[in-house]
Amino acid sequence: MQESSLEKRLRLEVKKHGGRALKFVSPGKRGVPDRLVLKPGGRAIFVEMKAPGKPLEPLQLKRAKQLRTLGFQVYKIDSIEDIKNFIQEEFKPGGDA
Repeated sequence: MQESSLEKRLRLEVKKHGGRALKFVSPGKRGVPDRLVLKPGGRAIFVEMKAPGKPLEPLQLKRAKQLRTLGFQVYKIDSIEDIKNFIQEEFKPGGDA
């Protein structure tokens, strides 16, 4: 499955659960995650989408660490299973969604 197909699936699944998965671009700042997932209640999560089996680049790892240090969650998603796990973890019933 291509990365673009995974991105579309993530957008649709997040929307089904009341959130939005916006394309995230930061001009002049390479290595930032691809998507900014906005959850009901004002919570933001960063998601780096990758082709199946493809690892994060060193700069992407650095940016993820910087964001985590600031208190944000950062996920790497490269499969349908990762999307299912993300939705289950972040939009579980009775959670803060």
